[in-house]
Amino acid sequence: MNKKLRQLRLQKGVSQSFISKKLGYAHPSGYANIEMGRNGLSLKNAVIIAEILGVDVAELSSDEKLHNSNKIGA
Repeated sequence: MNKKLRQLRLQKGVSQSFISKKLGYAHPSGYANIEMGRNGLSLKNAVIIAEILGVDVAELSSDEKLHNSNKIGA
């Protein structure tokens, strides 16, 4: 997934810093760690990233699964 995220982001001309801010991270490394595979991508963040990049969430995941970190009652 991380290669796909990077490819789509670069095609759209969007910076890691911009996406990091939209996801609520204080530093660009927040999103960069997702792109590098160091951190997983929650379904919630995948939806936000898909909206920023103008693609369907399914296009982000290609053949890898998104993990759902949403907790009931949170």
